[in-house]
Amino acid sequence: MDKGTVFRELHASTFIIPNPWDIGTARLLQSLGFKALATTSAGFAFSRGLPDGGVAFEAMIAHCKDIVGATDLPVSADLEKGKGDSPESAAETIFAAEAAGLAGCSLEDFSGDESTPIYDFSHAVERVAAAVEAARALKHDFVLTARAENFLHGRPDLDDTIRRLQAFEKAGADVLYAPGLTEIDQVRTLCAALEKPVNVLAMPAFTMAALAEAGARRISLGSKLTACAFGAVERAAKEMLEKGSFAFAGDAMAYGRLQAMFAEDA
Repeated sequence: MDKGTVFRELHASTFIIPNPWDIGTARLLQSLGFKALATTSAGFAFSRGLPDGGVAFEAMIAHCKDIVGATDLPVSADLEKGKGDSPESAAETIFAAEAAGLAGCSLEDFSGDESTPIYDFSHAVERVAAAVEAARALKHDFVLTARAENFLHGRPDLDDTIRRLQAFEKAGADVLYAPGLTEIDQVRTLCAALEKPVNVLAMPAFTMAALAEAGARRISLGSKLTACAFGAVERAAKEMLEKGSFAFAGDAMAYGRLQAMFAEDA
């Protein structure tokens, strides 16, 4: 079955889509039973010692190819604003995503410039419309997620966020996403205002059951798994430096398990 079609059908009910940052974590997450994976722009950047937004587009596409090649699962990509600012570059982003073997991708209305972080409304809609037209021209099914980034960039305006997502939905986006919501009531209000599936970024106070009840269909982690890994290394380093002990090693995944898992994929 076409991976894009498989990915689309997952949105019929609520599911978690975790975000690996390299080949090893992609294979681990597949082995644990998840049904789809999504790349993380921030997680991949952090793994390379770069800030979020610091990876060039072509390097990000190469990373996506690596993740796609590492798993049998559908993979959706966090491609930030895409190849450029114009509607034409949004369309080019979709063609590059298909060439990488992706089952879908997300495009943001964040400009990449913190002085004017959010694209003008009409321009943002034009970019989504161009991406939709490109996706519909592909040979395979492709799930386009349109993101409204207000809450991540100092503009916690739920009404404007809903207005944008409704316009993206009307333009043909398959999934709608407003990362940065922190309250279930916000999620519920947003989901009630939209007809297409909604992706929600997991927060510590959320549960899958509560998000499903609120209307969310897809729950992603963004860079949280990467941050957890960095946090574990930091705690281990502090224990060694401050206590001279190695108790952290008791929480590590067994060497033999990792060796066996990756030997199977070699």
